[in-house]
Amino acid sequence: MKTFLSKLDSINYYTATRKYSLSFPRLTDDIEADVVIIGGGFSGINTALELAEKGITNTVILEGRHLGYGGTGRNGGQVMAGIGHDIEAVRKHVGTEGIKTLFSIANLGAGIIKDRIDRYGIDADFRNGYGYLAFNNRQKNTLRTWLDEFRRIAPEEEIELLTGRNVETVVGSRAYSAALKHMGGGQVHSLNLLLGEAMALSSHGAKIFENSPVISVEYNNRILVRTNSGSVKATKLLWACDSFLNNLEPKISKKTINTYSFQVASEPLSDALVERISPIRGAYSDIRPVIDYYRITNENRLLFGSATEYIEYAPRDFRQWNFGRILKIFPYLANIKLEFAWGGPMACSANLFPQIGTLPGQPNAFFVQGYSGFGVTPSHIVCKVLAEGMSEGSARYDLMSAIPHREIIGRDYFRPTVMTAAKTWHQICGHFNGRR
Repeated sequence: MKTFLSKLDSINYYTATRKYSLSFPRLTDDIEADVVIIGGGFSGINTALELAEKGITNTVILEGRHLGYGGTGRNGGQVMAGIGHDIEAVRKHVGTEGIKTLFSIANLGAGIIKDRIDRYGIDADFRNGYGYLAFNNRQKNTLRTWLDEFRRIAPEEEIELLTGRNVETVVGSRAYSAALKHMGGGQVHSLNLLLGEAMALSSHGAKIFENSPVISVEYNNRILVRTNSGSVKATKLLWACDSFLNNLEPKISKKTINTYSFQVASEPLSDALVERISPIRGAYSDIRPVIDYYRITNENRLLFGSATEYIEYAPRDFRQWNFGRILKIFPYLANIKLEFAWGGPMACSANLFPQIGTLPGQPNAFFVQGYSGFGVTPSHIVCKVLAEGMSEGSARYDLMSAIPHREIIGRDYFRPTVMTAAKTWHQICGHFNGRR
């Protein structure tokens, strides 16, 4: 794992194709703000932008490395429906009416992203088209249920279920028995989206600082956040570090555990090959407990990612590891070259549902974390709700922040063992809930 972690600073597809030459200074002064946010990924930037659009602009963002260093700049770029892996997992905490509320906001993500891109003129390669894929009859039946739910939530969208050989009108593979085509979903260059959102945030007057790792936080009516070369005193604070929290705030660190995902991107492919792989030029994922996810990028590259299914480990060569998974789905791609290979951590919650709320006894110290590998789209939904809670308050925030967050025992000393047990349990459950 140490060898893998040493690769986190290597160039990946996103950093190689970024369109914004954007950088921010290091914090070197002692300043004051209304809100200080720790973390410069989607969670931090999106919450700050939501607050700015509400008129709360005296905000400071502190990023320990550079914007998008974490999951925002390492993911699959999938724009899919939903908030977490399974909304039903929190039914017992929110009740029937709460589930209805969560379903009502679960399809908002793509619209929020498209609105941001249009409003601020962000160049992020957004493209509509998504395929949810099934390998067997159990999964096919799950997609039939999703079809009804998606159509009820978004009746104006083009959504249909294809089976048998008709699946190949959605994705060029015979590995699947069914495909749920959802043209309201899609794909995006997540790093360029983040950088465009950061530019929009700066235009509202918020201050962003990079290379400014936080070393301590003192809670009070006014919260004091210190870096190694400056400080921020603010009325409210938001922890938005997700998988890079590194135990800096133990009260929330113990509520998530990191696992790892691995991605590759191919050389640019021919138009004919792209048309065969992706007739809808969309993004895709199967619905297994641990998914394969992939898309054709704006430059005709195949971007493909996954994680280990049962045993928690980092493959010695995750370029070749992913290539093996690609060939199971697209055997005709045996001769393509993979030009980029990268990976990174994902903070998972016990119920695989995002966490928001305030620290115990600190009503002015907020947090958001635990996207469990589904962060691009849900972060735009969750942070809209979070900003409501940090400003005027809302029933949606009260609902989501009231969901209990279980501590994960053994996360610090037995992480691989805990994750292996969790993945195995997740696979077993998947057999009974139509995901395997």
